[in-house]
Amino acid sequence: MIGKTNEFLANVKAELKKVTWPTKKDTYASTTVVIVLVILSAVFLGGVDMILSRLIRLILG
Repeated sequence: MIGKTNEFLANVKAELKKVTWPTKKDTYASTTVVIVLVILSAVFLGGVDMILSRLIRLILG
C-alpha cells in the first residue's frame, strides 16, 4: 500500500513539472476578461428581466 502511494506521489510530482503555469500578466488578463463578461451578462439579463416583467404587467393589466 505504501509503495503504491509513493509511486502515485512520484507520478504526481513528475506531471506537475510538465505543467505550463500562466504568467502574472496572463492571469490578470484572463481575470479582467471574466469580470467584464460577467458584468455584461448581468446587465443584459437584468435588462431582459425588466422588459419581460413590464410586458407581463401590461398583458395582465
